[in-house]
Amino acid sequence: MADYLTAQDKRSCYCAQLSKADIGKTVCVMGWVQKQRRLGALIFVDLRDRSGIVQLSFDEQTDKSIFDLAYTVRSEYVLCAKGVVRSRGEGAINPNMPTGEIEIAVSELKVLSTSQTPPFDIVENSPVRPDVRLRYRYLDLRRPDMQRNIMARSKITKIARDYYAENGFVDIETPNLIRPTPEGARDYLVPSRVHPGKFYALPQSPQLYKQILMLSGFDRYFQIARCYRDEDLRADRQPEFTQIDTEMSFVTQEDVIAVHEGFLKYLMKEFHGIELTEDFIRMPYEEAMNRFGSDKPDIRFGFELQNLSSLLKDCTFRVFADAIANGGSVRAINVKGGARFTRKEIDSLTDLAKTYRAKGLAWLKQNDAGEVSSSYAKFLTEEENANISSFCGVENGDLLLIVADKNNVVFDALGALRVECAKRLGLLRPDDFKFLWVTEFPLFEYDEEDGRYYAKHHPFTSPMDEDIQYLETEPGRVRAKAYDIVLNGTELGGGSIRIHDGELQALMFRVLGLTEQETTEKFGFLLEAFKYGVPPHGGLAFGLDRLVALLLGFEDIRDVIAFPKVQNASELMTGAPGPTDTKALEELSIALNIKA
Repeated sequence: MADYLTAQDKRSCYCAQLSKADIGKTVCVMGWVQKQRRLGALIFVDLRDRSGIVQLSFDEQTDKSIFDLAYTVRSEYVLCAKGVVRSRGEGAINPNMPTGEIEIAVSELKVLSTSQTPPFDIVENSPVRPDVRLRYRYLDLRRPDMQRNIMARSKITKIARDYYAENGFVDIETPNLIRPTPEGARDYLVPSRVHPGKFYALPQSPQLYKQILMLSGFDRYFQIARCYRDEDLRADRQPEFTQIDTEMSFVTQEDVIAVHEGFLKYLMKEFHGIELTEDFIRMPYEEAMNRFGSDKPDIRFGFELQNLSSLLKDCTFRVFADAIANGGSVRAINVKGGARFTRKEIDSLTDLAKTYRAKGLAWLKQNDAGEVSSSYAKFLTEEENANISSFCGVENGDLLLIVADKNNVVFDALGALRVECAKRLGLLRPDDFKFLWVTEFPLFEYDEEDGRYYAKHHPFTSPMDEDIQYLETEPGRVRAKAYDIVLNGTELGGGSIRIHDGELQALMFRVLGLTEQETTEKFGFLLEAFKYGVPPHGGLAFGLDRLVALLLGFEDIRDVIAFPKVQNASELMTGAPGPTDTKALEELSIALNIKA
């Protein structure tokens, strides 16, 4: 039978809070048994809580009943121990533990709970399969590194709350049961019992509500918001996630960027002790794509894209010439130090390029002795080869990678290749923080399959003033008052100045192909609200999960989320999602039609 705590069992401190300064004090600690060691007439128990470990000591002076009880404890038993803090003595000091100079001579002991042998050791960086870790997440979260991650997340959240409160933002909760949205990723739908055949959606973001809050006069809004998207998972994406969500009234893009850049600088100083004094780099979307092949470029290293189209438009090599003639381009990256890659490694880079729809990868390698090998040189003239090498600054030790195709394919493939090469060359230091603002995004993106334009961010983003004239005639030319904040090749967050003119918002819906009836049904409440005086407003949302992961040096956000989902959006610990009974379905007026 387990013991129970009484009014006299008051924990006096956490395990790792004890030090030499506490020698002689009587203390009460509680936690889990890390391990038990028996050395003849001595028993030592390492007791662990979220702060760390302290050693409990039992010897010939310990009451026999307490000693016998200590003899029975095993890993992950939950204990309450009282005793006097004493020095371990010179020969027994453990310099690798914060509490390594002291121990507790136990006089009272309670076993609050017993434990079976856990399926893996509760230790730092335990080498356990991810699925096992998530199946036993309650044990995985006991590991010191996981507890540090979750507590670091809590600290970052507090820093955010403090900063935005100090800057006049009002913390306001918005609904989690909302009207389904017609644009963007798929919604998670929630059936309504009292409105048969109708559904709520879980919010992909609080976008419309925070705009309504600006119309309501709150001026500055802030929320740690839970959001939901029914989409395929990646390492930096979950079906439910958390945003640091904000909105501001009477602002321009510069105002919004200044406040949120200030937050990141404040966060880096408070959390990492790093003082960032210079303004973050700004880069228009078009420049980012042309230089880095990505709208979230990693600027910790070079390998920038070089456009070879003007050099090769008249060449006889059909692969290059046809790509240019068909409206595409031929571009290259010069991987400094890449000549060390073997032919097998270059072939694997070719395979990577093909996953981004490139038909192939042309390459040239110039080793340290100046010897050149190439997959394409024999198809070009000596002058054309010399021009390419000169244009790209090829030197001994370099590897030149070339993709010829449609521009979007070229950008995607070379953008991915430059990051992969940097990774293989050891250039991606997680403690090298490079922030970047990407601005002037296209307002729309064209879907060839659907034959229509979609809003690149969302349909409430304001076009740049000088581009409004092209909305109905050349929508692909229109730039947005939108901005993303990027850290080391990952989008940390994004936002925009919103449309605050009802007529312009209605025009935006028409350009997106919504009829007047569809607009009224889906956004009538917004257009109605716009009749009553709307301040110019804009905002930004940071992905909290990504932000925490990057600051801690993790690639997978599951390492900083307490209970994450896996690739198929299920949760291994509880088995969610699960079936429900027939009665519940009948109450919701739902009949199942499960596809094979």
